[in-house]
This record gives sequence, structure tokens and C-alpha cells, in this order.
Amino acid sequence: MRRIARLTAAAAAFALLLTGCSDGGGNDTDGKVTLRFQSLAWQKESVDANKALVEQWNAAHPDVRVEYVQGSWDSVHDQLLTSFEGGEAPDIIHDASDDLADFAYGGYLADLRGLLPARLKSDIPQRSWDTATFGTGVYGVPFLQEPRVLIANEKILKASGVRIPTPEKPWSWPEFRQVTKELSGGEGDGDGSGVGKRFGVAWPLKEPVSATLNLGLSAGGQLFHHDGDGKAEVRFAEGDAVVPGTIHDQVNTDKSASAATLGMGGSDTLPGFFGGKYAMVPLGFSYRQQIVQQAPEGFEWKVLPAPAGAGGLTQGVSPQTLSVAEDSPYKREAVEFIDFFLRPANMARLAKGDWMLPTGTAALKDPALRAEKDGWATGTALAEHLVPAPAQSVRGYPEWKDKVATPAYQEFYSGAIDAGELEKRLVWDGNLVLARYQR
Repeated sequence: MRRIARLTAAAAAFALLLTGCSDGGGNDTDGKVTLRFQSLAWQKESVDANKALVEQWNAAHPDVRVEYVQGSWDSVHDQLLTSFEGGEAPDIIHDASDDLADFAYGGYLADLRGLLPARLKSDIPQRSWDTATFGTGVYGVPFLQEPRVLIANEKILKASGVRIPTPEKPWSWPEFRQVTKELSGGEGDGDGSGVGKRFGVAWPLKEPVSATLNLGLSAGGQLFHHDGDGKAEVRFAEGDAVVPGTIHDQVNTDKSASAATLGMGGSDTLPGFFGGKYAMVPLGFSYRQQIVQQAPEGFEWKVLPAPAGAGGLTQGVSPQTLSVAEDSPYKREAVEFIDFFLRPANMARLAKGDWMLPTGTAALKDPALRAEKDGWATGTALAEHLVPAPAQSVRGYPEWKDKVATPAYQEFYSGAIDAGELEKRLVWDGNLVLARYQR
């Protein structure tokens, strides 16, 4: 989530362009209600599922019509801020839980506690509701989530003879480090570029903070600690050092991880993965769709659970959410649509369209989401271990991430600074940033 910035004329124009594409919510001339639903679905299968469900609702509810509005993940935060300030916000808002804090605390989103039906409240586990809880209020319905998994070249794994991890018996972080050494091969060209060398793992860490913190929970890390007043401070403990230490040593000591991929996004690593340059890549669960679509004929791959430590398989996630604008005069109708949209069969359909996991326990029972094919079964086995991302409710986190944590982790992973300097920056510099938001 990006830090809220001063509104600009360009941002305002952009928001007006988006809102101008719709009729606007409210009463039609015949007294019927129109709700605007801004969706961020972008993959064709997901967009089709969203639109089909809207059409199904409209056919059954002629007096409460839902208008589908297409949004974009790339610009949603600034666009929503502009629309809130201008009184043009959609009634129903698709976003992610780590983008809600400023909107929730700013009074832009409706507290859903008195509006949610019992079925929806009981179907989604409390650990998922916690991702959309800020203070005492609930400001979104979490419905799609994805763990980070290891996508592995199955032929290389089988040929190496290493133990294949399962959700019941995952690799530990030390074992994972050893395995990546065993999966590495070739001498390379000696200039550090790795030409001719196979690496055991490729870490795409262009955005290193969320991956590091979310996986860090598996090692017992927490980093952010809250006091009774809701304030947070950074404290770097033993568990917080496990994941960054492993990555650093794989890149700089073992040479089992490619330094070249540290500045890449996940998609950037796929050509090298398909070509056998990397035996494994840690990726979000939804990347499986790209692999199915882009992998060369005959390429064999397997989904493995991420390593576990003192925290077991626990991972932090920021689920996709559906919220209701505080200014909407039709909050109850909006929640009724959300309840319909997230019925178990519908939630499972949306999850399959986005190649993600549903939060709902009933939807998770869908047989298609438990199939071995394309690693679905591994993902559903991890669902019970997914908890709120460590920092999503921390005021000032976006600035801490952008100004302190991102450069610190990037320099540590590249070998430019040592562990002591990493800790100093995250804690000392980080708490100076957070203090400005928590006075």
C-alpha cells in the first residue's frame, strides 16, 4: 500500500474519468436502487466470473441493480482516496486488506459488524476477519488469499534425490538452505553473472518487505510489537533473523541463489526457471496460472510448501476484500449483494478464476480446490496456517517500508551491509518513522 500523498489535479482528473464511466449509485427515476461495484479482477476467467455473478444478481433482484465498474490494482489506492474526497466512491469496493487501514481510520469505510449475516460471519475464520479489523471495527470481507509456495522443477528434484517436502513434513529453514546447495550445479563463468550455472533457488525480491515479513512468521519472527494503546514498535528478535539470514547466505555464501534475480519480479524469473537455470522459485500461489500458460511442452513442475520453523507453516497474508463506502446510503443492500457474491459456490468460482484460495471454509471443500493437479491440494493444506500480515494494521508502515525497510533488505541481500546494520536500520530508523504516526 502506498503512502497517502497530497491530491493532485492529475489524480482528481483520473478519478473523474473512472467515475464518469458510470451512472453513479443511488435511486433511479423509477425508485429502484443502483449500487456501483468496483472490481479489481483482471484475469479473463476472473473478470468473466465477476460479471456473470453481477448479471445473476440483477436478474433475481430487479429493484436493487448492481453496476459493474472496472478498477485497476496499479492505481486503486490513489483513485479511491480521490473518489472518497470527492464524494464519488463506489458503494462496494474491491481492495486488499493491507490497503484498508488509512481508509478505515479515516472514516471512509463502513463498519460492517452490525450488517454482516450470520452465515458469512461463521463461514470465514476469525483469523481472516482479523485481517480486515482495525481498532474495534470490521471494514472489509476477506474472500481470496494466497500463500507463498515453492514452485520446483520436478525433474531436477527427482534426479537430485533430495527429500520432497509436504505440508505434513515441510523442510526446515536450515534444511531448505542445504537442499538449495545440493540442487545447485555447474561452475558458471566466474564473473558473478552465473552463466552456465544452475542455482538451487531464485529469489525474486524486487519488493522484498512483504515476502520477508510474511515468511518470517514461520520462523517465529514478528518484528512489529503492539502495546495496549494500539501503538507499534519494531523489535528485532532471533526469529526475525532466520528468513533474511537464509536468503543472504544462499546468495552471498553458498552461491545457491542467483544474485541477479534479487531485483526481479516473480514473472521475470519464469524464463530462467523453464530453462533449468533455477531449480525452485518462491512465488505467490496464483503464479501457477502463468506457469500453466507459459511452460514449454513437457515441462514438469511441482508445488511445495514454503519452509517451516518455530512458527510452523504460519504465513502472513493480506486477503482481497470487499468493503462498503461509509457514504453509501444503501449499506444494507450492498452487504446483501456481498453475501450473495460470496456464497460458497460463488467464492470457489472466484478463487478458481484467480488461482487463489477462498477464505470461506465451505468453499475450501470444493473438490477442484483439493485436486493434486496444478498443486491445488498443497495450497488448501496451507489455508489453516494463513494469518494477518505482521504490519498491515501499523500506522506509518508504508513510509517505513518505502524509506527504511526496502533499501535495507535490498542492501543486506546483495551483501552490501551486514546483519548488524540491517537490524539497526529496521529498528532505530524504523521506530523514528513510526513515532511520527503514533503520537
